[in-house]
Amino acid sequence: MDRELALELVRVTEAAAVSSAQWMGRGQKDEADDAATTAMRTMFDSIAMEGTVVIGEGELDEAPMLYIGEKLGNGNGPEVDIAVDPLEGTNIVAKGHNNAMSVIAAADRGALLHAPDMYMQKVAVGKQARGQIRLDDPIEKTIETVAKANNKRINDLTVIVQERPRHNELVERIRAKGARVKLFGDGDVEASIATCLPHTGIDLFVGTGGAPEGVISAAAVKCLGGDMQARLVPQNEEEAQRCSDMGLNDPRQLLTHHDLVSSDDALFAATGVTEGELLHGVKFLGGDLAETDSIVMRAKTGTIRFIKANHHLDNKPHLLKND
Repeated sequence: MDRELALELVRVTEAAAVSSAQWMGRGQKDEADDAATTAMRTMFDSIAMEGTVVIGEGELDEAPMLYIGEKLGNGNGPEVDIAVDPLEGTNIVAKGHNNAMSVIAAADRGALLHAPDMYMQKVAVGKQARGQIRLDDPIEKTIETVAKANNKRINDLTVIVQERPRHNELVERIRAKGARVKLFGDGDVEASIATCLPHTGIDLFVGTGGAPEGVISAAAVKCLGGDMQARLVPQNEEEAQRCSDMGLNDPRQLLTHHDLVSSDDALFAATGVTEGELLHGVKFLGGDLAETDSIVMRAKTGTIRFIKANHHLDNKPHLLKND
């Protein structure tokens, strides 16, 4: 893939973030999501690529845009798979809480797992523990493995887990082992990324969440040199059949990092919508000026860029909320 594509993807996440941030705290999650999706789809038209949405806002009959199979870009450029979450954290934005982002992952055609919209069991770590984790290991063993790899005492290890009733037993086992637990509400892409950035203090991400978010996370973790494993968790026969349709003979087979993202030339871009631990949220500075904070990464080179940008919204009327 062209290096320039990474920076083009940031322009897309910036547009989605600015549009959705105008709905922060208004209690209207659908409107925030629609604003992000519309802005993202509009910006994709200007990018030199032949993109295909493999993870998006739903099937063709479920979403008016950024649906699975939709073609993106101007048709001139590399053939790539695109995975998007225009607004990771719709409830977060509606309530004015922290850690909402707009995110995109891209890889060579056929390199991203076409994960259906269902639950996925996941574990992610940073590069120090790469190659040493197994999803099927008891959480107690995984904690020991990651603590040793990260040169930490177990008492100093921090495990991030989504705060859901399904994780109550998992959380109790982590605490019983002596590790620290950090709970979060929504946004497990950011939680996965946090394991790969030492300044966050997060060592291990475990739990069950959305499969589409799992693939996007896997691309980001690959860019950061970390490791991830997963397993789809179908809840009924229909979901099991969707796994079979993907070519998985065993719907519950272990998915390695390579299964999730099979190319080393993956890209990831994200822009903060609300204030977060990884990225600052969109700030409206007065007049027509807005400030964004983004990250863009490329697995092939390991390059990580943090980008702060100012946007004159008078020159971008398509991003403005209609009062």
